[in-house]
Amino acid sequence: MTLPRGLYVAALVALAFLVLPVVGLVTRAHWSTLWSDLFAPASLTALWLSLWTAACATIVCLVLGLPLAVVIARSSTRLASVLRTIVLIPLVLPPMVGGLALLSLLGRVGLLGKPIFQLSGFSLPYTSAAVVVAQSFVALPFLVITVEGTLRTSGVGHEQIASTLGAGRWRVLGTVTIPLIAPGIAAGTALCFARALGEFGATALFAGNAPGITQTMPLAIYTAFNGVGITQDSAVALSLLLLVSAAVIVGGLRAWREDAVR
Repeated sequence: MTLPRGLYVAALVALAFLVLPVVGLVTRAHWSTLWSDLFAPASLTALWLSLWTAACATIVCLVLGLPLAVVIARSSTRLASVLRTIVLIPLVLPPMVGGLALLSLLGRVGLLGKPIFQLSGFSLPYTSAAVVVAQSFVALPFLVITVEGTLRTSGVGHEQIASTLGAGRWRVLGTVTIPLIAPGIAAGTALCFARALGEFGATALFAGNAPGITQTMPLAIYTAFNGVGITQDSAVALSLLLLVSAAVIVGGLRAWREDAVR
């Protein structure tokens, strides 16, 4: 099929719109001092905080998201539609609104946060744990939707056969369902980690921006261009690291999907 030439022009403009900002970021980097900028003490602090909080958030999403994905995939069409809509809300919700929602629930005067603070004196916001909660909130849909889609594609044939052979529900889940969808779980986990690593808005509002406590890489990059914290060269170096991480994850997922099709 021959497409109109104007369509190619529009496609090239769209591609340039996506690629040129990345080119601009690459050209801004000072390559001679890139490693020293990246591994400056303040940059390393933000880097390690981002990595371990994103890893913790990914674990939380796995523990909570896998059961939810299985329930959605094996529910009736109407119930699955309702649950899927609820799961997708954090994807379209402005991150700052997500942070405000978390504050309204878990803040010192929040729906759950207030009684918790009154009973124990503990306040979750503006702690490293709050970073994990904020990242989990925005990243959970990526895992759930990916795994749920894999479950629906795999069907229920293998599970039904195992059940007719006498396997119990938990045994079917552990020995048939989970191994069958392992590639989907891996893909969802990678997307979840990438989203948690790049989270900014909900973290800023719910956890704050304290260096060494809640200042992740995106927050450090933001404050650098407001004249606070790490240098702008370090911010560019961290931005390039996030860019490379995203490219590696997306490239890996693309390669996995092509192998799956084959």
